[in-house]
Amino acid sequence: MKKRFDYDLVVIGSGDAGSEAALIAAKSGLNVALVEAKKWGGSNLNTTNVPFGAALHAAFTYKQAVAGANYGISSGNLRYNYPTLVNWKNQASKKAGANSKHIFEEAKIECIHGTARFMSKNEIVVGKNTISAGKFLIATGAATADTGIKIPENVDYYLPENALNIPRLPKSVFVVGAGSTGCEVAQYFAALGSEVVIADIAGRLLPREDEEVGQVLDDIFKKDNIKVLTQSRVIALEKDGVDKKVIFMRGGQEKSIKVSTVILCTGSAPNIDLGLDNAGVKYTHDGIKVDKTMQTSVKHIYAAGDITGGHSSTEKAIIDARVAVAHILGKSKLTADYAGLIRVTNTCPEVAQVGISEDDCIRHDRKIKKIIVPLQAVQKSNITNNYNGFVKLIFGKAGTVIGGTVMAPNAGIIAQELAYAVKYEMNATEIANVPHVANDWSELIRTAAERMK
Repeated sequence: MKKRFDYDLVVIGSGDAGSEAALIAAKSGLNVALVEAKKWGGSNLNTTNVPFGAALHAAFTYKQAVAGANYGISSGNLRYNYPTLVNWKNQASKKAGANSKHIFEEAKIECIHGTARFMSKNEIVVGKNTISAGKFLIATGAATADTGIKIPENVDYYLPENALNIPRLPKSVFVVGAGSTGCEVAQYFAALGSEVVIADIAGRLLPREDEEVGQVLDDIFKKDNIKVLTQSRVIALEKDGVDKKVIFMRGGQEKSIKVSTVILCTGSAPNIDLGLDNAGVKYTHDGIKVDKTMQTSVKHIYAAGDITGGHSSTEKAIIDARVAVAHILGKSKLTADYAGLIRVTNTCPEVAQVGISEDDCIRHDRKIKKIIVPLQAVQKSNITNNYNGFVKLIFGKAGTVIGGTVMAPNAGIIAQELAYAVKYEMNATEIANVPHVANDWSELIRTAAERMK
């Protein structure tokens, strides 16, 4: 008897969501194919989280070593080798599994390289091959969105995915976009000695975060000699000899700056060019529409990760994938639950946001109570000479914590406690009564909770 489909499940995209889903499905006994148009492992391993994390770790280690003079450590002759630093970043990605499909092949997953496009509800075409499946999971992520900036063909520039591969350290860098990636890029090159300018149409750095974050980071950027241009809209790039001229509007006036390198960190948009209309899958420019089970408008087609729009992170992508696979396998009534999800920006210091922000509450006219505690409130700040940052806890009407922000060294780790508190609806007394390590950053959470009691 001829089988009806080539595969039980075809997963399109091998990034965070796609790889998680494919591996779970294969382990559960499904005949799975994984389609990847670019590099195996997706952006997390190849171009964003892992390489950025490695590069920032190296740059900030150098920055901290230079500051060692504050503690009596001689750093006058300190040097770094830029090509070696770049190679370290590449090796870190390779060790993490960048552009490697062996983990999928070992799981008996059929790996197919190429761009997928739906021909019907049960068929896609990849190159010259038509592939059919009983079920699909779309996990194609997102790519750099249209910037709207006028850029002639003779003007070169970088995007986040290749900015860390610049062969020689730029003398001067203009970063367009002051979101998470833009701020990370700006601090990276500034730490290594480049002259850096960062611009954004918003009124503050990290506009998705609460106002206090932008204020503290602005002060830090000034100390790092990073020039910040808020409420500035870049309209064009021009060639100026071997350099580039960045033309922007600020305060109703057209201005320009000459730099050696331009990096566009202007955000991303879901990769929806997949022939979705041929399959009857509903979508908008913001992404594919899904329900709480990650099912699309077509019952046997699911979507997970950045392709669905909204909050973009590895953590969300994995949640989406696990929910989708649970329903593909028909073994669960699991739904997507993002309570306690942590969003981290790897600046120095880190910024971590959990749950509902104060800005969210203001937009929805939600009554809250909040407490802000500066780093100076705990002895760890004196021990490490770190004073830039704070912890903010937000409590709802019921008295339970509904969100918070941590701006501190190792903020992602500190915020893990806050994630538990949000997810399990803890109140200030319950948080304060949890034992905390003395003279460590975790005391910030306890101190904030005690002051709210």
